[in-house]
Amino acid sequence: MSDTKRFGFAFAPRYRLFARAFGIGPSTAWVDVGARTLDARFGRWRVSTPLANISDVAVTGPYAFWKTAGSARLAITDRGLTFATNGDRGVLISFRTPVRGLDPFGVLRHPELTVTVADVEELAELLRARSEVSQTNN
Repeated sequence: MSDTKRFGFAFAPRYRLFARAFGIGPSTAWVDVGARTLDARFGRWRVSTPLANISDVAVTGPYAFWKTAGSARLAITDRGLTFATNGDRGVLISFRTPVRGLDPFGVLRHPELTVTVADVEELAELLRARSEVSQTNN
């Protein structure tokens, strides 16, 4: 029996159309939380890191459609990465050491990842529990 819990993304109708153009759909977008690792997939983009690398977890939102719809999104101001399928709510995961994600060569690293999974609260709670992050920011 596996310790891995899979979280599917919550696809809003408007987002689904834009995501499909980039090969993003329910069969290619998820977040897996294992006993020791986080693995997020969003079409051809992927973020993998040990849970020990997580420094903070927060529920955030809402998000502007034009900033989040379509492919994986890079925040120019802080290099944060967003995997969004709706504009309502998501989980912001901050990392101690920035991770690979958008750039296939790993030159660009991301200090945080936002994911708009269907069960935002459960993902946040599980990440806090398994990474031993306190609940100060929710």
